[in-house]
Amino acid sequence: MREPRSADMTSHPKLRSADPLRTAPIFSPPPPRAVIPGGGSDPRAPAEGQKPRRFVFLLLDRFTMLAFAGAIEPLRLANQVAGKPLYSWRLAGEGGTEAICSNGVAFRLDMGLEEIEREDTVFVCGGLDVAEATTRGVLNWLRREARRGATIGGLCTGSWSVAKAGLLDGKRATIHWENQDSFLEEFEQVKLTKSVFVIDGNRITTAGGTATIDLMLKLIAADHGEDLANTVADQLIYNTIRTDQDAQRLSIPTRIGVRHPKLSQVIQMMEANIEEPISPADLAEDVGMSTRQLERLFRRYLNRSPKRYYMELRLQKARNLLMQTDMSVINVALACGFASPSHFSKCYRAHYSTTPYRERGSHGSHPAAVQRLSI
Repeated sequence: MREPRSADMTSHPKLRSADPLRTAPIFSPPPPRAVIPGGGSDPRAPAEGQKPRRFVFLLLDRFTMLAFAGAIEPLRLANQVAGKPLYSWRLAGEGGTEAICSNGVAFRLDMGLEEIEREDTVFVCGGLDVAEATTRGVLNWLRREARRGATIGGLCTGSWSVAKAGLLDGKRATIHWENQDSFLEEFEQVKLTKSVFVIDGNRITTAGGTATIDLMLKLIAADHGEDLANTVADQLIYNTIRTDQDAQRLSIPTRIGVRHPKLSQVIQMMEANIEEPISPADLAEDVGMSTRQLERLFRRYLNRSPKRYYMELRLQKARNLLMQTDMSVINVALACGFASPSHFSKCYRAHYSTTPYRERGSHGSHPAAVQRLSI
């Protein structure tokens, strides 16, 4: 049995890197403390009968480090600030030896897919090519631990793995915005939202990236009060804490760099109606403008016609579906509002300088091409 390790990220998990900066502590280290099994550390013994809440991080192949670090660091800081082991954690993965994240750094694992305690909270840390990383062994383990009563969550594309195991059926959930189109196509029984994180009973999902920090601060506040959560946020230099009511993406005016209410309203309608596009005349009428006025508005602020802008939105969704799902090209075309595969292929080639079929083929032989789809 492996000897327990300290909860400080400088030594747990161990990073294989020759760069000394990777192992330097972010904060001034506290005086030496007794090692607490499972990752916590504390100069005092915990009160009798108290047990740190334990998290099991299931690290899938090529998981994203940012989402994982955003989950584990608030736990470490909560222990440090409180001066006692409120939380502990273990790193799990198929094989039980090591897991390599999407940037190539290797993490030493504490365990394989063994049985855990019912009170544990499992977080599946996903990343690139999550469908390939979600093996039958992973799915069986998730289902078994869910039956035994564990809380199950997904970080970043880990939400896909939890849904694939059938553990999000009928539940509210979220996933990174670039993966939402493919998720909706595959898991119709899941109530997908655009929130940064979602807690629905004993199922937890986040959009990835820094959204995991918001989630962990929420959990810390629920467990030990907002004062501790706010102190942890200060340690992280994290001064804008989001809730499950906050959306992932920037507002449309911020994204396009233009604050024009009617323009934002039209773009919002376009984004919500990809499969059945609305004509420019109907869009203009809905915001109380003429078609010519709408045309001038788009050309003035976005340097393209409404029709062209709408086409780019549809093609962007089509590319996501081609790269993230096994949907046939004709079904992708239909899902993005194209009446025929030939018209879809012609528009796709004009915009991306390749055909949908070649795009699908190149993705199959070069998985690294989708690194941008996971933060």
